[in-house]
Amino acid sequence: QVQLVESGGGWVQPGGSLRLSCVASGLSFSSYDMSWYRQAPGKERELVATHTSTRRTTNSADSYADSVKGRFTISRDNTKNTVYLQMNNLKLGDTAVYLCNAKLWWNPGIDYWGQGTQVTVSS
Repeated sequence: QVQLVESGGGWVQPGGSLRLSCVASGLSFSSYDMSWYRQAPGKERELVATHTSTRRTTNSADSYADSVKGRFTISRDNTKNTVYLQMNNLKLGDTAVYLCNAKLWWNPGIDYWGQGTQVTVSS
């Protein structure tokens, strides 16, 4: 059974930092593109960042939403089956539930979601 478990969310003041973690189990982690999405109340789910599978031979690159470029960094540790999202210089607009997604790189129809972790940025 595949599980994605996020952690690291919380409350932070504008300009602060948080590091989210997502631990995956039940899958071949290195074969999956790992992404962070976020969803704020009343808004559509938004792709924040993607770290492509280390098994890709082409089209391997990290990508970010324009709204977080230069502030957020996605990384992964295949030895720990974990993907991270380092979030710096947080803004009020970053408040959302952050969800981890795993998508099989050669068959994107196979994907899994975590339950999410709440990030609240407020003064």
